[in-house]
Amino acid sequence: MRRQHKKYQRPKNRFNKERILEEKSIVKNYGLKNKREIWKAEAFIAKIRRTAKQLLTKEGSEQELFLEKLRKMGLADKKSKVDDILDLKKENILDRRLQTVVFKKGMAKTSKHSRQLIIHRQILIEDEIVNIPSFIVPVSKENLIKLKK
Repeated sequence: MRRQHKKYQRPKNRFNKERILEEKSIVKNYGLKNKREIWKAEAFIAKIRRTAKQLLTKEGSEQELFLEKLRKMGLADKKSKVDDILDLKKENILDRRLQTVVFKKGMAKTSKHSRQLIIHRQILIEDEIVNIPSFIVPVSKENLIKLKK
C-alpha cells in the first residue's frame, strides 16, 4: 500500500494577522469546515501554476491539452492562454467546489446548509450520490446537480 502524502502545506508565518483575517472571511463566505481546506486550495493552485510555468517554454499542443483540462474544470475560458493561468487565485478553486455550486444554484439557504446536504447524501450528480463537499464540479456536470427526492 502506498503512503499518502499531505495535499497542503501550512503557512510559514503562523501569526500573520492579515492572513488570519483573510482566511477567517474565506471560511465564513464559503462555509468551509476549517482552514486546512483553504490550504489545500492554495496547494492545488500552486501545482497548476507550476505546470503552467513549465508549459510556457513547450510547444502549443501540450499547452492546448493543459488549457482544455482547465476549461473542463471551469478554471479557464475559451480565450485563456497559459499566461492567464498564472493569475488564478484560491477563490477560483473554491468557487468550483460542489458545496459552493449547490449554494449558488439556490438549492441551499446557506453554504453551511449546502455542506450538510452533501454530507447527508441528499445531492445527486447524474443520478449518483456525491457526499464530498470539496468535489470539483466540471462545467459539463454543473447543470446535472439535483436534490434527492
